[in-house]
Amino acid sequence: MSPPCGGFLSQYTHHHLVAFLLTFFSYVLLHSSRKTFSNVKVSISAQWTPSVQNDSSPAFSPDETWQENKLFADAGEATLFLGALDTIFLFSYAVGLYISGVIGDRLNLRYVLSCGLCGSAVVEFVFGTLTEWLHFYSVYLYCGLWVLNGLLQSSVWPCVVAVMGNWFGKSGRGFVFGLWSACASVGNILGAFLASSVLKYGYEYAFLVTSTVQFAGGVVVFFGLLTSPKEVGLSLPLETDLRAVERDSDSHRPLISDDEEEEEEEEEVYSGGGYSIQQQGQEPETPPTAIGFLQACCLPGVLPYSLAYACLKLVNYSFFFWLPFYLSNNFGWQEAQADRLSVWYDVGGIVGGTVQGLISDCLGKRAPVLAVSLLLAMGSLVGYSHSPNDQVINAVLLAVTGFFIGGPSNMISSAISADLGRQEALHGSKEALATVTGIVDGTGSIGAAGGQYLVSLIESKLGWMYVFYFFVVMTGGSLVFIIPLIFSEVWAMWRSRRTRTHQL
Repeated sequence: MSPPCGGFLSQYTHHHLVAFLLTFFSYVLLHSSRKTFSNVKVSISAQWTPSVQNDSSPAFSPDETWQENKLFADAGEATLFLGALDTIFLFSYAVGLYISGVIGDRLNLRYVLSCGLCGSAVVEFVFGTLTEWLHFYSVYLYCGLWVLNGLLQSSVWPCVVAVMGNWFGKSGRGFVFGLWSACASVGNILGAFLASSVLKYGYEYAFLVTSTVQFAGGVVVFFGLLTSPKEVGLSLPLETDLRAVERDSDSHRPLISDDEEEEEEEEEVYSGGGYSIQQQGQEPETPPTAIGFLQACCLPGVLPYSLAYACLKLVNYSFFFWLPFYLSNNFGWQEAQADRLSVWYDVGGIVGGTVQGLISDCLGKRAPVLAVSLLLAMGSLVGYSHSPNDQVINAVLLAVTGFFIGGPSNMISSAISADLGRQEALHGSKEALATVTGIVDGTGSIGAAGGQYLVSLIESKLGWMYVFYFFVVMTGGSLVFIIPLIFSEVWAMWRSRRTRTHQL
């Protein structure tokens, strides 16, 4: 068995690097366009209401816009509608994840990914740029476009995780996926930079820049992405070095096990680095049958991790949507200062996902690492809720909180989803990566969508302190859902060490 935390870099080729970078920047561009909408809400609200005059464009002022279209009487109504668009997007995104995961396992991943990127870019261009250029404003059009945008964007994440799962085996997957899952945080930072750089010319140009870059990225993916090692004559990476389930009658099987009793069965395909060149005279393998949606739901570990991710993504996305507002509202800091400070949460998530993924590779177990991180996350949430009015201390506490919340969130949505979609319980059907990823992320998105309303409700009724108490409870809920997996993996680890001791 190859060591899980060392010596795995030698198995990778330049094809792996290209697949890593193309999938990484695909989601970076998608998240940057998603972040643009959050960054220009103030400008959009001003254009939709008669309360603010726009001196830079006297030919068509906000007053005239409102008189022509009767959009919203004041900024409060416009803000409520913008919040409703967030909820519409998240729910349509969640529903789309369940559908697009199944589609991704049945069609070419490259086609589905490119269609999602380019289609979403076109929708965002129409939503934010074309409607403003034509001075055409319609609440129903905005809602319809944002539903379509959520459905199109939902096709991207299952596809990029499936492609990464095809190229990278479980040996080192925690570290590789932990580093790769920083794409969302990098996208947030890039989106904020792109939007702020052109916002002075009008919010429509922020949409124009990000949608154009995203569309170009979709074209590059269409012509440059290889979705599987088989496309260049390499065999798929082995999945036996960190075993998904054990072949015994124990009903409490761990998701990942490091038993070595079947190591000799790997030699016919493993050649030093885990990949071998297929012989020209070798008969081509029959394409595996895609697994059904209900079958995927019943795979070991899928439902527990999906429910855990629903709780955790609620907390993670609440920081994404509400953190700058909280910093301005609670501490009285300027909006620009709050935006810059909120980046430290993403920085903590990037480091957390990479470090915790590497630790899980070394242990050969994911659930125990998640459990420790979630326990510490509950403490960090309590600590951050008592942060003083000091930007340096707040930034440090924010990075620590992001480390223990963003890290596990990145692991579940990427490395663990790939583990679940490539476990031995599939009995030869390998086409489950996109379906399983869609189920896990879709369930998480439903939790995130419902959580945004609960956060606003709790804050308005009880205050921010009770919002953080709510976050602590949801983080604890994530821990509760994976308790059976924790016990099974710890038991497998103890039994494996006991067996090795007796062998010595």
